[in-house]
Amino acid sequence: MKIDLAQHPVQHNPERRRFEVKVEEKTAVAEYIMTSQKLILTHTEVPRGLEGNGIGSHLAVAALTYAKDNDLVVMPLCPYMAGYIARHPEWKAILAPGINVSE
Repeated sequence: MKIDLAQHPVQHNPERRRFEVKVEEKTAVAEYIMTSQKLILTHTEVPRGLEGNGIGSHLAVAALTYAKDNDLVVMPLCPYMAGYIARHPEWKAILAPGINVSE
């Protein structure tokens, strides 16, 4: 099943400290902790049956764009987010000082 991600925008839910996207009554999330200077990405979860459709990447781009637009540095504690940044080096410029990622 192919999912049109343009029909499923990522929503920022600051009350729950996460970015989320709803698809077929299921919610995929990228959870975080935010400080005045950092966006610490702690956990990414895509419900079973939705994996492999680019939803994790959709969440990653939304979270990283939010950090960049708000002058925050990123600390990816979540393995998925660290891997995403490693595979997309254009995001390495917003990593927190001393943070390195590799595939």
